[in-house]
Amino acid sequence: MKAIVIEQYGDKDQLKEMEVPHPVPAEHQVVVKLKATSINPIDWKLRAGYLKDMMDWEFPIILGWDAAGVITEVGSAVTEWKIGDKVFARPDTTRFGTYAEYTLVDDHLLAPLPPAISYQEAASVPLAGLTAWQALFDHGQLKAGEKVLIHAGAGGVGSLAIQLAKNAQAHVITTASAQNAEFLKSLGADEVIDYKATNFAEVLSDIDLVFDTMGGDIQKDSFKVLKRDTGRLISIVGQPDEDIAREMNITAKSIWLQPDGKQLQELGQLMEQRKVNAIVGTEIPFSEEGLRKAHELSETHHAKGKIVITFED
Repeated sequence: MKAIVIEQYGDKDQLKEMEVPHPVPAEHQVVVKLKATSINPIDWKLRAGYLKDMMDWEFPIILGWDAAGVITEVGSAVTEWKIGDKVFARPDTTRFGTYAEYTLVDDHLLAPLPPAISYQEAASVPLAGLTAWQALFDHGQLKAGEKVLIHAGAGGVGSLAIQLAKNAQAHVITTASAQNAEFLKSLGADEVIDYKATNFAEVLSDIDLVFDTMGGDIQKDSFKVLKRDTGRLISIVGQPDEDIAREMNITAKSIWLQPDGKQLQELGQLMEQRKVNAIVGTEIPFSEEGLRKAHELSETHHAKGKIVITFED
């Protein structure tokens, strides 16, 4: 089968088309013929070598950890899924990812594709949606009526986090460029702060939860707006300052996504009810050139919504 792989760390030109063996399912795995996948920052961070200490894998590596497609084979112990089922998933993090015509998925990580949702929409959600869900609720303990600040609301994770937080009846504040303000309000943001014109730390206070997707000075300034004693700072880009957290008596931690088929099914139900809408900003056909273009766009940090890779039938 055709896959786009890397054989060494480096820039986007390391993404190369290669023929690789067709995957063979273990007892509790299925083979999914990909209809769509999507780009996440972990893809190009791993490609560039930033994560090699965490993921010390042999080459070649197939990147990509979002899947939407059709089951073509099932393992001998799989009982809940059958050939022909339309599914989406955030597969386990291995060196055999979704930049390929077929991929393996553990059966407990699968979710049924909602009937009214396209493969492109479904592929945009697993990694970003589960990241937002776990940050807000599993770790952030967000409750109705609380104030949450979501940084970079127009991005793939942020745009889903806004919708999930609003659906949970929180007061949602986000940072973004002015040109995205109306778009983010349509997703449910109550307040949009133009980060180019306004320093959020100078205009906000008494925030219950900050969801940090940026790190650096933005993460450090986020402490300034949190409630003492009860505030929470959840980051997906690095461990917040433990000394400041201790002095403020608040929770501040960095998290790493855990693939979860049950949570993904719940996300799928919210999508089917149109309480959460997938934001597909760009669609690019599966090819060596296409993946390079997609990585280049993702690395700008200015892509609106998700970058989705589509496969021919």
